[in-house]
Amino acid sequence: MGGVDIRQDGQTTIFTLNRPAARNAINVEMAEALHRGFAAFDASDQKVAIITGAGEYFARGADLTDAPTIWKVYPTLGLRTDKPVICAVNGLALGAGFIIALLSDLCVASENAVFHYPEAQIGVSMGGIVTLAARIPHKLAMEVMLLGRPVSARRAREMGFVNQVVPHGQQLEAALTMARELEGMAPLVLKMLKRFVTEHTLAQSPYEKVARIQREIEVVSTSEDWAHGTAGFLEDRSIVFSGR
Repeated sequence: MGGVDIRQDGQTTIFTLNRPAARNAINVEMAEALHRGFAAFDASDQKVAIITGAGEYFARGADLTDAPTIWKVYPTLGLRTDKPVICAVNGLALGAGFIIALLSDLCVASENAVFHYPEAQIGVSMGGIVTLAARIPHKLAMEVMLLGRPVSARRAREMGFVNQVVPHGQQLEAALTMARELEGMAPLVLKMLKRFVTEHTLAQSPYEKVARIQREIEVVSTSEDWAHGTAGFLEDRSIVFSGR
């Protein structure tokens, strides 16, 4: 489905970025598929989501030749759910791939995983990486952002944004082990704890605040009421709103 494979494993839904010829760079079609898939997951009885990548790469960031509105693929911003989200990283997590892992609730990385955010080196930035400073110590976050050095899986665990490092090829299995534990826990408690952390405990970066504002505006601008209201105004007729 649009470069994203979605399958259920017990009460866990697995989202696999599957565009290996492009090193899983995220284009518009993939972003829309993820967005739709997560909306369906959130409305379902499934309890946990896992995001991983096919082949030797997790995600080589946004596809600059067909770039989506990239915040839409970030957990808690575009991929909205109060259910736990686990990232299983194999190979390179570059740019947007790095942020997907960062904004997931839990992260398992294979020993050959590499996290890289080189925006300062190439002169392009949307500011998403500043969220890192709300999740790990300040000096470590600045090391990643300003120096732009690739970060190994073990270094990422030392820094605090990876929970577990496993042998190459075992990252999904390890993520599923976490998911099985979560499946047996109280969903309402898990959702409440996640909301309290993401909405009230963690500092929100400027990027996150802007993305949340854009998200709320988009709910209105893509609604039936917007379309009917605009048409009614142009045609000078009365408008009946449905709240959808």
